[in-house]
Amino acid sequence: MRLLDARTLGLVDITDDSIPPYAILSHTWGDEEITIQQLRRLGGCSQTTLASPRTLDKKRRAIVLKKGYIKISGAAQLAVSRGLDYIWVDTCCIDKTSSAELSEAINSMYLWYEKSAECYAYLSDVEPVLAAAGANVFHDNLRRSRWFTRGWTLQELIAPKVVLFYAKDWSFLGQKHTPPEFTKAISEITNIDQEVLNGRIDPLQLSVSARMAWASHRNTTRLEDTAYCLMGLFQVNMPLLYGEGRRAFARLQEEIIQRTDDQSIFAWNSFDDQDEDPDALFGLLAQSPAQFKLAGSLQVLPPLPIYASAPSSMTNQGIRVQLYIQQQGWRRLSMSRPLSAAAFRGSVWKTEAQVAALYASPIRYISANGWLSLGIRQAAASILSSSAV
Repeated sequence: MRLLDARTLGLVDITDDSIPPYAILSHTWGDEEITIQQLRRLGGCSQTTLASPRTLDKKRRAIVLKKGYIKISGAAQLAVSRGLDYIWVDTCCIDKTSSAELSEAINSMYLWYEKSAECYAYLSDVEPVLAAAGANVFHDNLRRSRWFTRGWTLQELIAPKVVLFYAKDWSFLGQKHTPPEFTKAISEITNIDQEVLNGRIDPLQLSVSARMAWASHRNTTRLEDTAYCLMGLFQVNMPLLYGEGRRAFARLQEEIIQRTDDQSIFAWNSFDDQDEDPDALFGLLAQSPAQFKLAGSLQVLPPLPIYASAPSSMTNQGIRVQLYIQQQGWRRLSMSRPLSAAAFRGSVWKTEAQVAALYASPIRYISANGWLSLGIRQAAASILSSSAV
């Protein structure tokens, strides 16, 4: 792990078995962010010299005058004032020219935030005077902060035990777990339960769909980061393949399926898009976290007594998953889903509470809350191939 010396802003390589207490910065990227290469160019400068940009050569002076450097310096000064000697900042503590280092960092990032002594959430678009303008005005402006719309800041809110929020001038706004009014405001903005924010509920105890719902209104610059920014939240590690597009989110779901039997991962809704192709095909995997926006209240329940919990798996024919099948007449079968019933038509269903292992095949979108199967691969004697209606 690479940290910044909070007093000198020098880079320090730390072995995993000797990591000191450190602060960590959570922020949204803007113009003039500082890279590790730029920070290294300042390595021979003392803090006294850096505090007087006119004494620097042209290239170094340009670096210390950047908004990104001023932000890093402000975070470092805050860490020192709170008794911490080191700080981690994603813009300059990762060598992004190294794909191996970038992949390792992104796979480790949730853990780094979780292990930090303090996390400073810097809201660069929140004015300090708003805190004194009344609760309603303050909360409205807090809600509009870009920090609450970015995919990466979700894990930066959830993982650390202590998250301190600061306005653009580094004036203190509140903590994620106190005072109660501030926690309530954060909860209302993010749709994350206050019990999660104050540490009383471990997020891993919540359903997959509930955690996906937290990310449903968040965005990332790179499409692949929609998946990569959620790896830690689901305790998943996987290689980064920039250029794979939506396949990254499919890979994330496949990894989750291999680690849990929580079937709420299938409880997503299609996009409510008037221009959507009515003949578009959907599988059992969602295309985006946005499709989980209505699934935040789903809870993990024990398996039904009529059958034991069974693991799902990926095969060369698709997802092999065991689900509860509910009879709707002798010729109509439906796979129970809390939000949207995926309709299957098949042969005569011989027992009301029978369970079958199905291989998912493409299913056709038919309405805002339903899909129609184009064919089920036979995987149990009681089910034959279905036909579209």
